[in-house]
Amino acid sequence: MLAYPASTAVAVAGYAGLSKSEIRGLLWEEYTGNTLRITQAVWHSQISTPKTAARQDDVPVIPALRQKLDVWRLQCGNPASGLIFSSSAGTPLELNNLLNRVILPVLNRCVVCQCSATEHKDKGHEFKRDESLPRWYGWHAFRRGLATILHDAGVDDLTIQRILRHSDVSVTRRSYIKRLPQQAHDAMAKIQKQIASNDRAASAEGTEPRLQ
Repeated sequence: MLAYPASTAVAVAGYAGLSKSEIRGLLWEEYTGNTLRITQAVWHSQISTPKTAARQDDVPVIPALRQKLDVWRLQCGNPASGLIFSSSAGTPLELNNLLNRVILPVLNRCVVCQCSATEHKDKGHEFKRDESLPRWYGWHAFRRGLATILHDAGVDDLTIQRILRHSDVSVTRRSYIKRLPQQAHDAMAKIQKQIASNDRAASAEGTEPRLQ
């Protein structure tokens, strides 16, 4: 279980599909409980507007994300404005530091003793990662994953484009909607099932089988 604010940042990435720079620039005054309005992005120490007009828009907040944000807001003293994710100095939180200090130690644990990789020295056995734990694929992987999940759920591409705030739906289709390996297996299994069905029919009729 990730501690706050790491769990909140991951929830924003996974449930809202925001980029790392957008997460760092989020403001409490742009959060209504139902939407997050994206008005700025932070790259390194530079604060700027999002890179396209389409990215400066509202993003729906589902209840699972709202719960995370509301708990984090209370832990911050219930602020009405300011950065949602800030450092102790009041600057935008560096998410890579959060990753290295909080997230990776939770994900990279020894299967034998459950100690993190950074705490494993002098444990008397070789560190072997617990492969039952999720692997980290980067902040941007959440954005791509959300697109694929929405697509698998039957959401049309234009709506996915709107949620991810792409200026062109071709970007959504080309770079963000990724087919899952299991889908490929399932699709080929359907072909195999059809072939077997045709073989049985052809055998019964004494004709050559064919794929329809």
